[in-house]
Parts: sequence; C-alpha cells; structure tokens
Amino acid sequence: MRILVVYPYVPYPPDRGTFQRTYHLLRALARDHEIDLFALCENGEREDQKAHFETFCRRVEFVRFTHPAWPRLFPDRLLHPLPTTVRHWRLPHVAEALERFVQGQVYRLAHVCDIVMAQYFLKGPLRTMPLAIDRSRVDLQFQLAQRAALSHGFRQTLLDWENLAKLRRYEVKVARRAAVEVVCGPDDDTFIRGEICRSVPVLVITNGVDLDYFRPDSTSVPRDPLPTVLFCGAMDYSPNVDALRWFFDEIHDGLRQWVPDVRVLIVGKAPVPEVKAYAERPGVTVTGGVPDVRPYYRRAWLQIVPLRIGGGTRLKIPESMAMGTPVVSTTIGAQGLELRHGEDILLADTPDSFVQETATALRDDKLRHHLEVVGQKTVQDRLSWKTLGQKLSDSYAHRFTA
Repeated sequence: MRILVVYPYVPYPPDRGTFQRTYHLLRALARDHEIDLFALCENGEREDQKAHFETFCRRVEFVRFTHPAWPRLFPDRLLHPLPTTVRHWRLPHVAEALERFVQGQVYRLAHVCDIVMAQYFLKGPLRTMPLAIDRSRVDLQFQLAQRAALSHGFRQTLLDWENLAKLRRYEVKVARRAAVEVVCGPDDDTFIRGEICRSVPVLVITNGVDLDYFRPDSTSVPRDPLPTVLFCGAMDYSPNVDALRWFFDEIHDGLRQWVPDVRVLIVGKAPVPEVKAYAERPGVTVTGGVPDVRPYYRRAWLQIVPLRIGGGTRLKIPESMAMGTPVVSTTIGAQGLELRHGEDILLADTPDSFVQETATALRDDKLRHHLEVVGQKTVQDRLSWKTLGQKLSDSYAHRFTA
C-alpha cells in the first residue's frame, strides 16, 4: 500500500537515538510498501541526504525551515491556544509545501513522526487522511517527568505549567484524530490510556538495535585493563545531563569506595559546560562526539544508565547489550524494554543500590559474563530493528488494508 511519511527532521545519518528509530522503521516500511517521504531540514542541514532516501522511497521532498523566535509571554504566548513547544513547528510555508506534495495522490495512511507534525493534519485538506503518530516519546509524559525532576525559578515554572495545560488539551485532540499511536513501550501505552485518551488504539514498537552494525566483532578494541563504566548519549539532552548530575552527586564517590580505580567514560556529542566539568574529577573522561561509539562500548566493563527522566528512546541499552557490554540502569532508564533484573540487566533506583549493583558487577567476572551472554540473546531474539520493523509493517497492512 502507499504510505505518506512525514518527519520534522532528516533522520540520516542516524546519529541520534530518535533518528535511529525513525530511520530503521522507515526502511522496514519501505520493504513492504510504497513510501512518499516529506521531511523538514532545519537551515538546510542534511539536505544533501535526499539521494540516499530516493534509493528506497518512491518520492522524496525536503523543505528548509528555520524555527521562529520563541514568543513573548504576553500577549503572544498566553493568548495562543497551541502549546509553545508545538507552535514552534507551525510554519505556513511548510503547510503549503505538504499540501502540494500530497495533491493528486491517494494514500492509505500518513505515518507522522511526533505530535509537532500532527498539527498539519488537524484541519484543512489533510484532516481526513488516516493518521498514525509515531511517538519517540509521549510529550506530555516527558514534560511532566522533567518538571518533577528539575528545579526552576518562578518564571520558568510559570511557563512550564502554562505549556503543560495547553499540551494536555493538544494531546487529547491529536489522540482523537489518530487512527493509531505507535509508542516505545508499555509504560507509554499506560500513560496515554490513563492521562490522554482511553479509546485511542496504541501499538507498542519498542526500540531496538541494528545487529549488522552493533556486533562485538565490529571492533578489535579490547576491554580496558582497569574497571571502566560508560555513559553514552547526547550530552545536550536534559535527561542525560540530569542523569550525570545524579550519578556524580550521589553515586560516584560511593562507587569509588568500593572500586577505587574505577574509570568513567562519558561519550556523546555536544556536552554542555556542566558535563565537560566532570572531566576534572579523578578517572573521568569526557570525549564529546566520536565518529564511532562501538570501540567505547567494547572498552567499557559496564554501561551505566542512571536516568531519572523517562520518555526517551532508550537506545543505548540494546546497543550496549548487542556489543556484549552489560548494563546497570534505573527502572525508568530501561522502561519499555521488558528486561529482567539479574538476567539481561541490573536495575537500581536509589544511590545505594546503584553503587552496590555497579560495584558488584565490576568485581564479579562471572556475573558480567552471564549478563553479556543473556543480553546478546535478548537483543537477537526480540530487539533487532528487522524484527520490530516487520511488526510495524505487518500491523499497518492488517489495520489499513482490511
């Protein structure tokens, strides 16, 4: 069947977690269906990747855009019905380009990545097209968790709650319009049904890993000789910054008491000043962006995922497991992956338990080997993008061609 795919970015190269999800699911859909791709490229970035998508999509259009300035609180922001985080993506020339792109075409479905692009399907000529929303995160859930975990001043708190009130209404409107919402985990499903719309159909497609790329034999780099833990992710992403803040404020010193020679690798693009400052601590290295993360997975004895804010793509865990590097995570950090504590992952939600689980694994070769073997089997059995993408493709074929 013919599917219109709409993205707020160009997800290639897939060098961010969200890009990996959208790119691999797009490839899976293109194996079974005819795909027309419409994507935005901020300030023309990645515009040169159009030829790559033309190799497996029927039609491709990229539209340049620049985000408008954030509106003033009064009257521009307070008196506008859309949440500002959604309105930031509302551009007349994008709406016009999208309408031109679909003119004269017949689609069984529009697969739209994230609710910021759903606004173009709420009214006008696209308002009746069957709509699937692929949620790399549930925005309302994420912003509520972020609001609870981070401290802000009075003005920012006011702005947060004003946006949340409008976002809740917008989420409900999108859910009522959607034929299905595609989410990353059962926790997202539970939140949508409990907080947004009980009746909207929800399909869980967890996040996965490219098993052809993330293989233990894809690099010859050996394990570091000293006990080494890795934290990997975009270092300008607030949940990751908060995770490192919690680790170094509450966990690191305790871990060093148990494992005095422990080393910490912080790997990821665009580290903010707070993250860069951690390199001043003993045994801590902040790399910034790297051309290939796989050698760092292999160097590390463990990957740590001390996330306190959920709702993201959580791709670092299946990647690490595929590379044979065991993981210690908070429950929130591993939400949606349905992993088992003590079998394919170690879970800890307090500073003391995080210290204990990490220290135990660093000191116990047999435990790490067990986690490595079971973790690799788990990703091979059910967390490969090939398996997950086929599930999405089959579901669409069943729902929209019956």
